[in-house]
Formats: sequence, structure tokens, C-alpha cells
Amino acid sequence: MPTLIPIIATPNQTMTIPLSGQPCRINVYQKSTGLYVDLYVNDALIIAGIVALNRVKIVRDAYLGFVGDLAFYDTQGDQWGNPQDPDYTGLGTRWLLYYFSPAEL
Repeated sequence: MPTLIPIIATPNQTMTIPLSGQPCRINVYQKSTGLYVDLYVNDALIIAGIVALNRVKIVRDAYLGFVGDLAFYDTQGDQWGNPQDPDYTGLGTRWLLYYFSPAEL
């Protein structure tokens, strides 16, 4: 079962959370062109400025040094509905951020 990462509906936020034993800092911020994510592990930058898309892995490559992956999910859209990419106004309610361990990928 993926881990739900607590996130709130604010345009800029930083979360510090352990994920699979990794001390992580996640920055989520809204720009005019979309919602973006930065990820740090042990204060080392893993990814920066990655656009948040619905049901699309954020890290994508294990060689970057992150165990697992992150993804946003639209709770109000599905394959037959109208899924949309995340926007800060629905964070924590409409769009949820999940961590997936390697076994869950």
C-alpha cells in the first residue's frame, strides 16, 4: 500500500518526512505554468523543478539515488471522467501525493 504524504492546499510548502529510511525534504510550489516538485534526501538535491502530472512518477530513475518514487493522484477524475494535473488549490483533497516503495512500483 503506497504511503500518503500529508500535503495542504497552499501554493508553496515544504515537508520533511522519512520515506523507506531516507530523510526527505519535499518542496511543492505553484507557478503560472503548473505545480512543481523538488526532492532532497540527506539535504542532497535529487530532482528539482519537476512538473507534477496526474499519475506520472516524479523521480523516475533509481540512479538519482532515491529509493522508490512519488506521484500525485486525482481523486475526482478517472479514465472515464476528467482527470486533471495537480494545482495547489486541491492539494490534500482532490490531488493526493503518494510515496511508492520499490516493491510497489
